[in-house]
Amino acid sequence: MSQNSETGAFAPLKQGLFAMIWAATILGNTGSFMRDVASSWLVTGLSSNPAAVALMQTAATLPIFLLAIPAGVLSDILDRRRLLIFVQLLLASVSATLLILSQNNLLTVEYLVALTFIGGIGAALMGPAWQAIVPELVARPQLKNAVALNSLGINIARAVGPATGGLLLAALGAWAAYGADVLSYVFVIAALLLWKRPHKPQNELSEHFLGAFHAGIRYVKASRELHRVLLRSAIYFFFASAIWALLPLVARNLLQGTAGYYGVMLGAVGIGAIVGALLLPTLRQRMNVDGLMLVSALLSAAVMLLIALLPVKALALPLMVLLGVSWIIALTSLNGVAQSVLPDWVRGRGLAVYLMIFNGAMAAGSLFWGLVAAKTGLVATLLTAAALLTLTAIICLRIKLPAGEADLQPSGHWDEPQINGEVTADRGPVMIQIEYRIAQEDRPAFLAEIKKLSLTRRRDGAYAWGIAEHSHDANKLIEWFLVESWHEHLRQHQRVSNADADLQSSVTRFHQGEEKPQVHHFISLH
Repeated sequence: MSQNSETGAFAPLKQGLFAMIWAATILGNTGSFMRDVASSWLVTGLSSNPAAVALMQTAATLPIFLLAIPAGVLSDILDRRRLLIFVQLLLASVSATLLILSQNNLLTVEYLVALTFIGGIGAALMGPAWQAIVPELVARPQLKNAVALNSLGINIARAVGPATGGLLLAALGAWAAYGADVLSYVFVIAALLLWKRPHKPQNELSEHFLGAFHAGIRYVKASRELHRVLLRSAIYFFFASAIWALLPLVARNLLQGTAGYYGVMLGAVGIGAIVGALLLPTLRQRMNVDGLMLVSALLSAAVMLLIALLPVKALALPLMVLLGVSWIIALTSLNGVAQSVLPDWVRGRGLAVYLMIFNGAMAAGSLFWGLVAAKTGLVATLLTAAALLTLTAIICLRIKLPAGEADLQPSGHWDEPQINGEVTADRGPVMIQIEYRIAQEDRPAFLAEIKKLSLTRRRDGAYAWGIAEHSHDANKLIEWFLVESWHEHLRQHQRVSNADADLQSSVTRFHQGEEKPQVHHFISLH
């Protein structure tokens, strides 16, 4: 497919709104990388303990692990544009505080960790909302390319930001890097203000925080496809986090580098990520997502192995380019699959869980590898992480990632329920029964299909599900499921997708009789 086609790698940039926000995001992330390289380098001068250095990575990612799900709920029930503007203001205030402290020589490890943690809170609130707006900005056929372009944008910033931050740090001091970060948020906020996002008015079926929280957890528990994405993410990022957690010490101790050289190393990672993003459309044509994840793991392991055995500055930079290629392959592949298996109504919450697993694995891995390095040294730690990353990548080939090609748009194929009078919003629980007439010879196939359907019932609102047969009519089977309230069941009507409709058709084809299976609703009197 041509790169200039409507579904080419750069097609989303033809959408003016996406292009504007994408460009602003690059500027914002460039500033963030300047801030991060300054903080990471400063902490190596304040403490030589590898655990203290790795704690910075933990401080940045732990809030995302802890707050991802509440942040995802907020991204689904609040105006995402306003939420993102608020977060940009919060992050700008963090960098402004760092600027003031650095100008007055008051920065300590404790201040750096604490402010990094607050910045992590901002990142936790921003992550689900920022990723969830992508389908609002582009058409569905362009979604995976838009996700890839977002990763490309982050890594353009990674190529420019750390190197620029390192140079500012070396030439002017940390305050200059922090000041540049504060300025970058101005462009992001301006782009968000220019986005005239359509207002979605509240109605009686609009979700509230606790209900939306429970619905999101219920969906994640029932989504087998998302489970595979989360498991593969946790395993990969835990072992791959070693190189990221220890990179400042690799630059300073193994390579005897300066702050400027450390920034150039991170810039090389960004260049590699840009190269990887450009290669991804071709790679996708030659291998599936499981093959891409294997390639990514092997490349990251090779980087750790070579930089541990051959700590030479001239070799380190091309290895960082290779690391950037491997990293964007993993991030884009896993994020793209996560996006494609989530419907819009729960996308923020589902992506929040993905980000929680990603950042939890990075936080735990960073702390773990920092402690290991404190006991065994940098070289032994990198060699161990490389071996384990390779081994787990091969084992994970048995846990196939989903293709993510199902049509998750609402189908509206359920008939409106008949009610006698008005039903209050919170009345429940509600029992839904569907009567089927199934021939004995069709029963095994029917049961196999309806068990697949049970997962969609649970994902979209049911907290219990079952199938029963009539006591004196063996051909009469009843599917039943329970929903917390009447309004939650009405939301279920809005959530059922075209893919669910196809699955429903595969179940009802076994039904005998001219009429459709009968549906009954029973509402608790208490």
